Amino acid sequence: MPPTPPAPPQIFDRARLAARRNRAAKTFADYDFLRQRVIADLESRLDDTPRRFARGLELGAAGGELSARLVASGKAHAMIAADTAPDFAAAATARGLETAQADEEALPFAPASFDLVAAPLTLHWVNDLPGALAQIRRILKPDGLFLGALFGAGTLAELRSVLTEAETELMDGLAPRLSPLPGLRDMAGLLQRAGFALPVADRDTVTVRYADPARLLADLKGMGERAAFARGTARSLPRRVLARALELYTEHFREPDGRVPATFEILHVLGWAPAPSQPQPLKPGSAKISLADAVRKAQKDAP
Repeated sequence: MPPTPPAPPQIFDRARLAARRNRAAKTFADYDFLRQRVIADLESRLDDTPRRFARGLELGAAGGELSARLVASGKAHAMIAADTAPDFAAAATARGLETAQADEEALPFAPASFDLVAAPLTLHWVNDLPGALAQIRRILKPDGLFLGALFGAGTLAELRSVLTEAETELMDGLAPRLSPLPGLRDMAGLLQRAGFALPVADRDTVTVRYADPARLLADLKGMGERAAFARGTARSLPRRVLARALELYTEHFREPDGRVPATFEILHVLGWAPAPSQPQPLKPGSAKISLADAVRKAQKDAP
């Protein structure tokens, strides 16, 4: 028997994340401006396909706004709004949606259950991203569509740099402070590795400007996006280090009007569950014209 592959490292405390997400639910509408942007983008991408979906799933659904919009527009006949936070599930139920309390790391759905899975701003919190994508692929029907959005490696570059500088200045060594995030090329490869056909990955870079960098921290808390590292993977952040980091943030990044920027890199990913009806690459050796002949023809036809 082949050796059992090692379990992925447990970077995040999933229970702690769910609890923070649940606390954020009551006032989430005051802090969901990035999610609103993502929802609009996902709707636009779905409008680009003429498909109508019979049964869809929204992961990290919060109050289920995207699900409700897709049903109301007729793009989806039915949607399940799934989240780890009970208070978010209650909000989605109040919209008249079917709901599920589901962890993206252990999806409780049968294979080929959905022809659409959407995951707006949730997958950057899973410990095993390749495994989560493989599970999404498993629960999709053939020719089912996956659309996701997650924060990428360029997110909060300014905050990362000043935390590193402050901790280097005041402490003996560095500790993880912000979540590790994937890059654009990582996501394209992971979609292929998970078995998706026709994968696409692109980025949307958003700059939010604040009068005070402390306001950025308040927004992250309100979004439920503060890092929740597993026990033993990080140490607490001393107040003096945080205070120094905020000073450095203003010193390094203050713009002429006194405000400071915060960068969010949103990676959008798309993939289809394989199906015989989809375009297939030609088998090696089956092309009827060589690349060299094609180049010569293009040069001949050029004006």
